[in-house]
Amino acid sequence: MKIKAILLTLGLMLMATIACADQSGLITYKINLKVEKNSKTAKLWLPYPLSNAHQTISNIEINGNYNESGIYRDANSKATFFYAGWDQISARPFVVMSFQAVTKDRKINKIKASKDPIPAPIKKYLKTTPWDQAGEKEIMEIAARATAGKTGILEKAKAVYDWVVENTFRDPAVKACGLGIPMVTLFQSGGGGKCADISSVYVAIARAAGVPARDVFGLRLAHPHNGDITSAFHCWAEFYLPGTGWVPVDPADVRKMMLVHHIALKDAGHWRKFFWGGDDLFRVVLEKNARDVVLEPRQKGRPVNYFMYPFAQVDGKALDYFDAKDFSYSVSFQSR
Repeated sequence: MKIKAILLTLGLMLMATIACADQSGLITYKINLKVEKNSKTAKLWLPYPLSNAHQTISNIEINGNYNESGIYRDANSKATFFYAGWDQISARPFVVMSFQAVTKDRKINKIKASKDPIPAPIKKYLKTTPWDQAGEKEIMEIAARATAGKTGILEKAKAVYDWVVENTFRDPAVKACGLGIPMVTLFQSGGGGKCADISSVYVAIARAAGVPARDVFGLRLAHPHNGDITSAFHCWAEFYLPGTGWVPVDPADVRKMMLVHHIALKDAGHWRKFFWGGDDLFRVVLEKNARDVVLEPRQKGRPVNYFMYPFAQVDGKALDYFDAKDFSYSVSFQSR
């Protein structure tokens, strides 16, 4: 075995061992909205994490100097969020939200396909998103090429995964997690982007190939470590397979590991396998399928393309959530 392959194998084993050692902790958001002296009103929306089969969320605590608040859900995307409002700013607006997260291994070791039809509630995950409609024809053509000769959802889902890994790349120059607009990534950036870009490409092509798929937005640590994790926001994808259910895939992290470790595509087999069907890294899901989100109370402007970062508007003008320092907010982790 080549030395590079041996090192990769050892690296994967070490990562898995560290990740499994401790998958619980306290996550804390600290938000201090950037306002000017003459700013009058402010609104803030935060993804509100919920428990599911792979994570338990508890002890949610929220405080701040807001004068109105509530927990809401977008009827269309089902995004759940906490809202805080300041109808007359007298001091710099702040919110602190903390919650305990305990996660389970998301790796699916046996992915089984059945001949059962796609359940009716899942069929909505085959629809084209508003962001894809302008290039629907082109995406359909890519899907047809990527899945040529493949039958069944599992074969097609894997073929799309392979196509995305082989035809995209991680671009360090892209801000934060990227725009998450498949048409931009595919036809304006030459396949380059960050996790939101690459995951949204997977979802768009998978749907075009008849594979139900959705975006997942959350926090991902290579391994739990105490301290600042503001840079841990991450996007990945899931496809639905009758006989198994939702299966996680992360082509964006394959491309990230290739870049970090200076690995060519021909040497990336370990990572392609590692991020197919889930992994045992520490991941906390904040939202699923949270695209084109209409917030409550209604934000000014168009729906939020994808809802993962804190979203705020001061006097009706949105702050740049890609710039945590200027916004400003931070996220920290404390193992428990």
